[in-house]
Amino acid sequence: MAFQYPAARRDETKVDDYHGSKICDPYVWLEDPNSAETMAFVEEQNKLTMPYLEQCAVRAQFHQRLTELYDYPKYSCPYKRGKRYFYFHNEGLQNQDVLYVQDSLDAPATVFFDPNKLSEDGTVALKMGRLSEECEYFAYGLSSSGSDWVTVHFMKADDLTKLPDLLERVKFSCLNWTHDAKGIFYNCYPPQEGKADGTETTSNINQKLYYHVIGTKQSEDILVAEFPEHPKWHSSVTISDDGRYAVLSITEGCEPVNRLWYCDLQQLSGGITGLLPWVKLVDNFDAQYSYVTNEGSVFTFRTNLDAPRYCLINIDIQKPDRQHWTTLIPQHEKDVMGSVSCVNQHHLLVNYLHDVKDILQVYELSTGQLVRDLPLDVGTVVGVSCKKKHSDFFYKFTSFTTPGIIYHCDLSESNPEPRVFREVEVKGIKQEDYQTSQVFYPSKDGTKIPMFLVHAKGLKKDGTHPVFLYGYGGFEASIQPYYNVAYLLYVRHLGGILAVANIRGGGEYGLTWHKAGSLQNKQNCFDDFQCAAEYLIQEKYTTSGRLAINGASNGGLLVGACVNQRPDLFGCAVAEVGVMDMLKFHKFTIGHAWTTDYGCSEDPEQFKWLIKYSPLHNLPPPPYSGPPYPAVLLLTADHDDRVVPLHTLKYCAALQHGVGSSPVQRQPLMVRVDTRSGHGAGKPTAKAILEDTHIFSFIAETLGLSWKE
Repeated sequence: MAFQYPAARRDETKVDDYHGSKICDPYVWLEDPNSAETMAFVEEQNKLTMPYLEQCAVRAQFHQRLTELYDYPKYSCPYKRGKRYFYFHNEGLQNQDVLYVQDSLDAPATVFFDPNKLSEDGTVALKMGRLSEECEYFAYGLSSSGSDWVTVHFMKADDLTKLPDLLERVKFSCLNWTHDAKGIFYNCYPPQEGKADGTETTSNINQKLYYHVIGTKQSEDILVAEFPEHPKWHSSVTISDDGRYAVLSITEGCEPVNRLWYCDLQQLSGGITGLLPWVKLVDNFDAQYSYVTNEGSVFTFRTNLDAPRYCLINIDIQKPDRQHWTTLIPQHEKDVMGSVSCVNQHHLLVNYLHDVKDILQVYELSTGQLVRDLPLDVGTVVGVSCKKKHSDFFYKFTSFTTPGIIYHCDLSESNPEPRVFREVEVKGIKQEDYQTSQVFYPSKDGTKIPMFLVHAKGLKKDGTHPVFLYGYGGFEASIQPYYNVAYLLYVRHLGGILAVANIRGGGEYGLTWHKAGSLQNKQNCFDDFQCAAEYLIQEKYTTSGRLAINGASNGGLLVGACVNQRPDLFGCAVAEVGVMDMLKFHKFTIGHAWTTDYGCSEDPEQFKWLIKYSPLHNLPPPPYSGPPYPAVLLLTADHDDRVVPLHTLKYCAALQHGVGSSPVQRQPLMVRVDTRSGHGAGKPTAKAILEDTHIFSFIAETLGLSWKE
């Protein structure tokens, strides 16, 4: 035993009965974040972990270099509202991005909204912001300490005067103005017992949709949709491009399916005064329908109806029967249709994913015919900004080694060509020092899985290189190339290889790929990830002792499950904000929405799937005599109200109790609990830099890596 871990009380009397299986839950007391005992546990763990992280050999150099290289200007695509252009900009190390405005693209820019002024330490973040159609008002949602809870404020867009309007108890909300700028649609939850600051674990149910009229109190807001029979439903309103229709999307859980209702706002003689007379265009959860645009009564939707790789269809709401629906752009034989936007009145910007790399094309709205391809390097389109009524659009490109190039194109020109509007360079990182490649490796069942590799040019395959293997594999999310300074430092100064495995469960090849890694097929995700590690060893990139794995959230579950199944395959495992208790996740905050990906232990059949891989329930009890576990670093935060910290805390206690007490376990098993921090969105720059420093210092320390200049 190399480390003395804090003793955590085990209550063996706490036993749950799942369909006749008796499952002990000895650390159930850690589910109360406010108890003195939980707080003491967290404090004792941090007292062990923090000094260890701070004394890691490369910590000072990594932190200094990361801070220097992070200090480059970051920009979003500009977007046009009224006659003015808006964009986000960060000079480099500002904790939060600042919103700027300019009268034209050549005019000087001034600060429109600066979230950094709202807190000393940058822990108040702008979570959502919406300008009204003609730029009269700005509605902005703020969140504190990384919580999902949002408070919506308002200001006038011309002279920046703050209005007294305030909306509270807002979470997982839409925010959309009616075109007359009289008010805004938003979602909120009914009041609940106890705290609601992001440290609580209360389940989020009975979300309602309201319309807030500017200049009134929230208590006077108009309830426009509610679903008392369906407490887990979520709704979101989009206002049609012509301002005439409110299009309502209703979801339950995280599957890509929704009901589709609409309301003709023009038909409301007295305006919005109560529950809206919704017309139920699609009243089932068979497929997903996302509003793209409409020409009068003919609506264009992106859908996966009989199209797992997505397509575009037209529905004339005057002839709503399904036999009258038509296909505008059919599903591609291999590529997945991503975002679709209408621009220049009669064009569509369509983004496709081809083997995890982006393609961007212009189509005719009236015929669905391809007009042209837009030039793109190998990588990812991380932003498209356009409006139907404007002829120009912007798109932003990034890759593992390109921080960001923003292109601008005006379709009203006779020969429109995208031109570079803004390109960012990072001083001290040369793109030509790095090589990015994509390989396809076989999983356990023979399926070919794509994986990106980033390493130094001219790397010799001699089995000596440390690897940082990242995966996610869930919720139809595609993990595309993205720019991360910490990754590049790992490659450059620790001699590492970055590997990103596009395992099943994600959306890389559409719905089929997603379903092959969810529910009863979840084990495929773990097999895919373990086979990525085996491929990297077999192909002489690395050895198991130099292989670090990482994932966050659903990816934290991935890391936890893989370490239990193959402790011998990895040298280090870093699991961030992971879902570790697969039998109880649905009971806390928004966990019930994930049963569409995982299943639920209340169902006897699904319980059998979950108990097989739940990280918490597959940790070995003492005395443990199996192969030593890799070094483990768990990360969570006190205001994570998405994946509540109890997952990581219970898992940590059980890991240290079983594996940590084994005489063969030399590597550390540690948890880092951050304060005034959440699931990740809105994290201030200073916190993000420190967290990355701790992660990579831990990896370097436990894999025995030294700093190379």
